[in-house]
Amino acid sequence: MSNAEAHPFLSDEWIEAAREIRERHAEHAPEVDVELMINIVVLDVPFRDGEVRAFLNTASGRTQLELGELDEPHVTVTTDYITAQAIFVDQDPEQAMQSFMAGRVKVQGDLMKLMAMQTVVDPADERAAMVADEIAAITAPSTTDD
Repeated sequence: MSNAEAHPFLSDEWIEAAREIRERHAEHAPEVDVELMINIVVLDVPFRDGEVRAFLNTASGRTQLELGELDEPHVTVTTDYITAQAIFVDQDPEQAMQSFMAGRVKVQGDLMKLMAMQTVVDPADERAAMVADEIAAITAPSTTDD
């Protein structure tokens, strides 16, 4: 991997850089056999009018993560900017559970579908780890005060 410039999580530059990383690795991405349709709402974003809406969809057999919303998601997850970065970039399962238990992650819909998300990406998969590392490398440390 080259020395990537770091951008604030969910900024236009970060979204574009993350999209390029996913596209570069798309042909090597494993087939996903769990159908998940999840809307993600990130609050308190220090730019983008304070809110970002995105979705994760595996209905095609591949993981699609993009801006926007699905019309009929299985689950909608709402969380704040700092928690979203810890969960989606740092991929810290302990932080995710603590945030859920503390009420910083709100879930509407089929909780079992959300739990199935854990099986979508094998953490031992070398390619998935490479993509996660590249995305972490383009992500600037959060400077939002709590």
